[in-house]
Amino acid sequence: MTRREYGTRPFSAPTHSLRAGLFFAVASLLCAIAAPASAASLLRQPEVRQFVDEMVTKYDMDAADIAAILSKAKVQQKILDAMRKPAEGKPWYEYRTIFVTTPRVKEGVEFWNGAEKWLAKAEEEYGVPAEIIVGILGVETYYGSQQGRFKVLDALVTLAFNYPERGEFFRGELENFLLMVREEKIDPQSLVGSYAGAFGKPQFIPSSFRRFAVDFDGDGKKDLVNSVPDAIGSVANYFKSHQWRPGQPVIASATVSGDGYRNLLDQGLKPQTNLMNFSGYGVTIAQESLQGTDLGSLIEFETAKGPEYWVGLQNFYVITRYNRSPLYAMAVYQLAQEVRAQRDVSVANN
Repeated sequence: MTRREYGTRPFSAPTHSLRAGLFFAVASLLCAIAAPASAASLLRQPEVRQFVDEMVTKYDMDAADIAAILSKAKVQQKILDAMRKPAEGKPWYEYRTIFVTTPRVKEGVEFWNGAEKWLAKAEEEYGVPAEIIVGILGVETYYGSQQGRFKVLDALVTLAFNYPERGEFFRGELENFLLMVREEKIDPQSLVGSYAGAFGKPQFIPSSFRRFAVDFDGDGKKDLVNSVPDAIGSVANYFKSHQWRPGQPVIASATVSGDGYRNLLDQGLKPQTNLMNFSGYGVTIAQESLQGTDLGSLIEFETAKGPEYWVGLQNFYVITRYNRSPLYAMAVYQLAQEVRAQRDVSVANN
């Protein structure tokens, strides 16, 4: 019997009456012969057995293939620890210093110069400014140079079955991961990324890859790990799909007085209040040119000298769809603006 490799052949579709028995037989065999203790324990968990049976039922996958993949996953405490201590837990004045730095700005200019053709094409096709794409890639992976150190399979299995706070979400991502590696013919063990299971230059989670990744360089595959064009086009596609507004502002500084502004803070990140009504809450928007009929949200950032206030617009909200933290979105925006300004200076001097 030849060895069966996942992703190199269509999955077989065993009858429903054989599915459970097939999985348990394969799991037992793997546990007894090949799997390390942690994998053996994993395959015995009822929720894992249920997950495998659902994948077989929903997608006609081969239980033996799935069990073989899961048996190679390693549950890592480091992943759980990282999930419970994200950088987004820092105050803004500390978080900013991680991402908006002179070296990262300089590297951003160099990255832009090297990928100018693709950034211009993405801006033309998707309406997303080059600096915003550069900002995303700069914050996520230092322009592709720091894509993570955890195997994506390990991260997703660890979080799907050992992180009850968001277990349902990560089981969904593990499902998308198994579908993705089958569709794209990727070795499940080859992908390395963040502790949350994101990978590639733009750090897409599997569901985002399946929905938004594009083959921007036209070489016949969507490669976010090695292809700069694919990473650029995929980020732009993600933003357009989340209703980025071309040519519109992102955020504006503001000042507050009284206590009424707290009612706006309680509304969250999604713009809900007409800008013309902000003054009634004691909020003055610095950028007077903003249209009063647009919607905005009030956001507070903690600085070393006290809070500062900004009005987030639709495009700022779109950045938070990439990562739900306003700190993240502000870091992307400010890095993008500094890279753009520095590049404009260098272009003007040449």
